[in-house]
Amino acid sequence: MKITVTPTTLPEVKIIEPKVFADARGFFFESFNAQEFAEAVGEEVSFVQDNHSKSAKNVLRGLHYQVERPQGKLVRVIAGEVFDVAVDIRRNSPNFGKWAGVRLSAENKRQLWIPGGFAHGFLVLSESAEFLYKTTDYWFPEHERCLLWNDADVGVAWPLDGEPLLAAKDAAGKRLVEAEVYA
Repeated sequence: MKITVTPTTLPEVKIIEPKVFADARGFFFESFNAQEFAEAVGEEVSFVQDNHSKSAKNVLRGLHYQVERPQGKLVRVIAGEVFDVAVDIRRNSPNFGKWAGVRLSAENKRQLWIPGGFAHGFLVLSESAEFLYKTTDYWFPEHERCLLWNDADVGVAWPLDGEPLLAAKDAAGKRLVEAEVYA
């Protein structure tokens, strides 16, 4: 296998580390292999959309999810560094309301698998960061929801340097007790 898979504190959320072939010329790695990924996460996953964002230091995006049309996401950073977070919002899960956070960077080449049923967000730690993510469903604005990034009931320990830069929709996120979540 060309990847190493490590479960986070939320067993369904997994860190994917590719085998990197590097020498004086640079490096090469497979960023995605459907067969190995299916073995790693225990199911065949079909991705339908790739997204690419660039954000400045202290930008916090999230915690986003979709109701009715949940998106699984495979995320990675190609420039800079982020603190990436997944929150279990499946009401019947023993981990409901718990979170896992992982540093992803261009240097460590880690990826994070966040299945449907989890809210997702990230904080940019470097001067800027470029973030790529594959999704298992399309973006449907009418189904998009946002969990409040600093909800004390969830208690994400964001490694903040000052106040985060937020989009209006992220600043207006719902607390977990008010949020529309999965049964």
